[in-house]
Amino acid sequence: MAQSYILCTAFLFCFSTTALSMSSNVLRLQQRHSISASQTLLRQLNGTFQCHLEDRMDFKFPEEIKLQKFQKGQALLVIHEVLQQIFDIFRRNFSSTGWNETIIKNLFVELSWQVDHLETALEKIIEEKNFSWEKNTTLLDLKQYYLRIVQYLKAKSYSRCAWTIIQVQILKDFSFLYNLTGFISDN
Repeated sequence: MAQSYILCTAFLFCFSTTALSMSSNVLRLQQRHSISASQTLLRQLNGTFQCHLEDRMDFKFPEEIKLQKFQKGQALLVIHEVLQQIFDIFRRNFSSTGWNETIIKNLFVELSWQVDHLETALEKIIEEKNFSWEKNTTLLDLKQYYLRIVQYLKAKSYSRCAWTIIQVQILKDFSFLYNLTGFISDN
């Protein structure tokens, strides 16, 4: 039931946003809804599988990014990068997890929807020349963070436990994204 609701909501957003103007406030609300839907889907993958303490790892999400105050364009770019990285991670071998493939497909729909709408908004900001991304290491720091996650999965041979650890980490990343959407506004 929840899966069909999320899928219907995603398609409804895709069609309704074509008709609506993409103001930043609308985009922020849509992103928050989609991030929440993605978190729900990710939690549905959860089993009762327990990992050993030695399997846990701190991937060191860049703290300076969490503390930074972003301009609208910068926030959109960071959100886009994080979502793209998450999408790429879940395209990897998760066969050992026993996860429901329908839930994974629905998660892909949510992530794709978010990335597409962010790209549209970023294009608009770049066209209006309201965007300046000075020499900043934020995107590089994010890419290195997600590279550590991918390396961990590979080192653990994409085991069920490794995916459980990654699932928890990505849930934290979605919480960060939800908070980051606060920087998307028309003001």
